[in-house]
Amino acid sequence: MRFLVFQHVPVEHPGSFLPLWREDGVRFDQIELDAGDPIPELDAYDALVVMGGPMDVWQEDLHPWLVAEKDAVRRWVLDLKRPYLGICLGHQILAEAIGGKVAAGAVSEVGFGTVELTDAGMADPLLGPAGPQMQCFQWHSAEVTELPPNSEILARNQACAVQAFRYGSSAYGLQFHVELTERTVPEWRALPEYAASLAEIFGEGGGARLEQEVHAELPSFEAAAGRLNARFMSIVTRRIETA
Repeated sequence: MRFLVFQHVPVEHPGSFLPLWREDGVRFDQIELDAGDPIPELDAYDALVVMGGPMDVWQEDLHPWLVAEKDAVRRWVLDLKRPYLGICLGHQILAEAIGGKVAAGAVSEVGFGTVELTDAGMADPLLGPAGPQMQCFQWHSAEVTELPPNSEILARNQACAVQAFRYGSSAYGLQFHVELTERTVPEWRALPEYAASLAEIFGEGGGARLEQEVHAELPSFEAAAGRLNARFMSIVTRRIETA
């Protein structure tokens, strides 16, 4: 099994998924798009995982590589029809690439929170076993405001109506993060864009408090990430077996 990973800043990587993939013998290539890494030939891969980043999907003038990334995601999902997992920015890129819309959110979400699964989410093979509510970690100021055609909302909360969605049978967008490690907050808060949203919501000293919260919640998050990864691996395996 071979995964392709799109990254937009070095500190936003698959996190707690990485040791799980290594244990399962998954080969994976991490492509740092912001550093100019070229997108490889897609046909060689079984799953595409797209991570988060501080940029917005509409900032193609500042980040021209977003154009090629959206084209690749569109081909992956619409033409190749292979499993996709987008987290935060990766969730928003999926939506925009296949006909949805993304805009600045009414509020920013940073830190721990809860999302509730919709009826479609409860029946979904990736998220359903975690329902009816999931604790999650947020760090975003934009959101999906219009679903792509033929998509279903899987999770939502009061702050954001599309916390997770699925297109077709195996393309998933998650606005929230499940891949936390001990280094997540200290590394992310070093980015100016993330530091600003952190200060806006938590004020002075908020970063240190959030680090402590992550430390306390990390065992349960790692366990939840392991279960979600196992379900995603099953989706990828089924696609390989039926291809």
